[in-house]
Amino acid sequence: MGPVALPAWLQPRYRKNAYLFIYYLIQFCGHSWIFTNMTVRFFSFGKDSMVDTFYAIGLVMQLCQSVSLLELLHIYVGIESNHLLPRFLQLTERVIVLFMVITSQEEVQEKYVVCVLFIFWNLLDMVRYTYSMLSVIGISYAVLTWFSQTLWMPIYPLCVLAEAFTIYQSLPYFESFGTYSTKMPFDLSIYFPYVLKIYLMMLFVGMYFTYNHLYSERKDILRVFPNKKKM
Repeated sequence: MGPVALPAWLQPRYRKNAYLFIYYLIQFCGHSWIFTNMTVRFFSFGKDSMVDTFYAIGLVMQLCQSVSLLELLHIYVGIESNHLLPRFLQLTERVIVLFMVITSQEEVQEKYVVCVLFIFWNLLDMVRYTYSMLSVIGISYAVLTWFSQTLWMPIYPLCVLAEAFTIYQSLPYFESFGTYSTKMPFDLSIYFPYVLKIYLMMLFVGMYFTYNHLYSERKDILRVFPNKKKM
């Protein structure tokens, strides 16, 4: 007797797609909840809701961004087809700004720019995870494909500007409180505001690299997509 064929749902490709679908679905639900919560709060309380945005949705935002680090593992082991370095740069931007800058300084958490930044992040992620979730199960819509490959063009640079402004506004607090600044042996010291200023310059260099990569990826996807529709 020959080898027994596994049921379709037990084959590695289907297990991988099922896992990715669940991952994208969880992320979509998380970011949709954040965006909906922020929208309802804004229409209910107006500008006052922007001040305590972090207190209302910061924990869920931290959870979503922490889980998103799995995407680096997905790319590394090959279950997700993407380039590692551009995704690493995008995730690094968010981790540094969210965890090292916003979370560590309560005064920064009350800034309007934090609300604006969270809106930009969640807009991009809701569309991206919707597109990825449907793609992994073989569903594609021309409008969604175009939208997911185009929305980032104006929004991503605005994200970087908001991230840079958040860091800029945090500098006085890091200087006053000495957060993350430390003395090391042999009369060496790390003055964290200097580190942030250096990172500000690197942020725009990384944006240029990532933007070029995403633009090339967009051209490839939109070039292939019309051919798929004809098949």
